[in-house]
This record gives sequence, C-alpha cells and structure tokens, in this order.
Amino acid sequence: MTPFVGISSGVIAAIVVVFVVDLFAVMFGLSFVRARKARQATEAGLPATEGPKTPRPVSRRDFFRRSLLVSFGVFAAQFGAATIAFLWPNLKGGFGSVINAGKLEDIKAVIAAENEPYYYGAGRFYIIPYEGTPSGDVDYAAEGVETQGIMPLYQRCVHLGCRVPFCKQSQWFECPCHGSKYNLAGEYQLGPAPRGLDRFTVTVTDTGDVMVDTSTPVLGPPRGANTVGQLPAGPFCVAPG
Repeated sequence: MTPFVGISSGVIAAIVVVFVVDLFAVMFGLSFVRARKARQATEAGLPATEGPKTPRPVSRRDFFRRSLLVSFGVFAAQFGAATIAFLWPNLKGGFGSVINAGKLEDIKAVIAAENEPYYYGAGRFYIIPYEGTPSGDVDYAAEGVETQGIMPLYQRCVHLGCRVPFCKQSQWFECPCHGSKYNLAGEYQLGPAPRGLDRFTVTVTDTGDVMVDTSTPVLGPPRGANTVGQLPAGPFCVAPG
C-alpha cells in the first residue's frame, strides 16, 4: 500500500500549491536580501564577500521581470495541482479506474444476508444479484455489465444526478430528489428519469475477484425494459411524485 492512499486529492493539491508558492516566495525574498547587502557594501566601499561577482541592486525592470516569473510560477503550480487532483483518483485506484470490489463469494454472501444490494462507496456503485433474461435489445451479459449472476449499477440517478438509495421495503431503488424509481435491476419503473440506471462493465478473475471498470459508465436500458418482472415488495420509501 502506498503512503498516499488515505490522502484525498484536495489535500494533495493544497500541499503542492503551498510548497511551490513558499519556494518561490523564499527565492524571491533572498534575491532582494542579496541585492540590498550588495548595495550597502558598495556604498560603504567594502569588498564583495559573495564571490567574484557582486549582485547588482535590483532595478525596476528586474523587479517587474522577477514578479512576472513568480506570478507565472504560481500559476503553473496551481495548474499542476489541479491536474494532480484530477488524475489522483485514477492513480490510487478510486472512482474512474478499475476497482477490485472484493471476492465474488463474499459479495453474494453479504447480499443474501442483508437482503439488499452490496454497496461499494469508493466506487459509487451497487452490486446487485441478477437472474433476469434478455428482453428485446437489452442483453446485459452481451454488454459486459453482467457476469456470474451479478451486475454493478452506478449510484447516480439519470434524471438530475442525485444518489439513489435502495429501499428494503419495496426492494426498489428510489431517488429521494424527484421520486424516480427503478427495480432491483436498475430498470426504470416510475418518475421523471429518462431511462434505467447506468451501469459498469464487470469481470471476475480466476481467483474470484470482482473487477468493476468505473472509467466509462454504460447507459442504462430504455424505459419499458423489465428483464426481471419485479413488482414492489412493500411500501415505497419515497412517496410517488
């Protein structure tokens, strides 16, 4: 495990910015201190003490040139920090990369014990048990989003992007923002959502590790798709809109 896994991208970006800005500030300040000492030595008629070349007093032109360089350096530091913050999730194996969600047997055991999908917060997805059949153009196995009886669903509602919790009462996914509802397979049932929940491609390794690729979500099935034929198992957690 690398020493930076527990550090958020925001903290890394802040550290980089502060370090670079402080470095430029120190270098800029030292240049003025050397120039001031050189000027004082020249006025007092003393010999140079910093080598064969005595620093010249800073002229107005030098001042503006150095200020411009410092400004450019600060901008470059901020740009570099933003780039690191953007790429950091991929570097540490978080959302936006291929994630090892755990062992297939363990995930299925948790789903059975809790009677709800397996939620992986760092990857922003649920893993659901899936025993549906292809219907029309909807074939999840062919799309690579279902394998060995499991399928990962993106937690984001396709309506306006809210996180969609799972309701144990109804055994459906229910968006608390505007009431969109999806069955256990993430297929659209009610509300303003234009389609079913998006999903991610998934593979299971020879050692039983479930690998979920969160880099590119696969668009959810269109309205009307219902490969599991599931009715609500109980009352809704979110009142119909």
